[in-house]
Amino acid sequence: MSDTMSAVAAKAKTLYEVGRLQWELGDFRASIEKLKAACVLYQEIADHRSYIKAQSLILRMYTEMEEPKSVIQTKALLEEYILRTGIELNSIAHYTLALCAFYKSDYKLALDHLEKALAIALAEDSKEDICYAIYGLVLVYMAVGRAEDALKEIYNLRVFFQVLKIPEVEISAQIMNGYVLVSLKRYDEAIDVFWRAMESLKQQKSLYMYVSLLLAMGLTHAEKGDQDLARTYLMLAKQTVDPTNFSLLNRQITEQLKRVSQTDEPNFDLVFNPVSNSVTERKKGKIDFKNQFILLDMLKLFLRNPGEIYSKEDLVKAVWRQDYDPSVHDNKIYVTIKRLRQLIEPDFDKPKYIYRAKNGYYLNRNVKISIQ
Repeated sequence: MSDTMSAVAAKAKTLYEVGRLQWELGDFRASIEKLKAACVLYQEIADHRSYIKAQSLILRMYTEMEEPKSVIQTKALLEEYILRTGIELNSIAHYTLALCAFYKSDYKLALDHLEKALAIALAEDSKEDICYAIYGLVLVYMAVGRAEDALKEIYNLRVFFQVLKIPEVEISAQIMNGYVLVSLKRYDEAIDVFWRAMESLKQQKSLYMYVSLLLAMGLTHAEKGDQDLARTYLMLAKQTVDPTNFSLLNRQITEQLKRVSQTDEPNFDLVFNPVSNSVTERKKGKIDFKNQFILLDMLKLFLRNPGEIYSKEDLVKAVWRQDYDPSVHDNKIYVTIKRLRQLIEPDFDKPKYIYRAKNGYYLNRNVKISIQ
């Protein structure tokens, strides 16, 4: 490489590193300006890999700022560059295109690009590219509800992190690890993972990841049923977040704060969320039904019409979708009511929600209910 080319490469590297630092500090506008300047120089010296990495980071920032036009323009610019230069798509290029598809919720296309990214990285034995591709798989698997697959890929990443240091990916993977555990209702494990990520941030010092972790902690405590602690973390996140640069993150924090406020509303005895099929009781907090669909169906029936008495025939038809047979269903009804009371009643021996009538069961009409 000539002295002139070396000087251009050095200047591009400096611009890129400054841009990354500004990204970590949360100054996205300044970061994008530096990265775009670096991209001009990367084109001049035909450093395709670095060009694609810089555009990938620009794409992430535009997505976080919720600027869809800029996202589309960046993606188009990247695709035009690949066509014009005639370069063969490398692992990082496939990873970047996977991100574009992921942000558009085209998970099938994203998965296709990530599988190609991983195959190329493995063939070239590029451990850094392998980590990025695996992390991308984690994102997609979580988005499509494949939590166990996501967890397996996170374990694969841990092996690489023992010999390779990529702080950004490592902390991001820790955060996703926590979210996977939350989806599996392993809340205490998730909180431990988030605290380890917080320790890692003492070295990385990324404002975006710090606020992301505060949001994660708030969401986890809310799911666990500790609304006061959830509100504490979410309020801290809200006070810290930059609503301009972190537009998407700010919106997520605001939505979680709203949910916590609704769930924790003291005027309600029971709060039912039909999206997550979760129930929060005033004193007991969030109640985990653990795939007990019969119990949940019976509770939803009572919640729809407080005070209405449901006969055994009504319950069997609505919950089990069968014709009532005393020899088959009487014990089922008794056991189901008992288990439901054990879940939602603050004092099982003195039920305040589900009452027995002469010819059936009903929900106390004085119970204050919120259906979100």
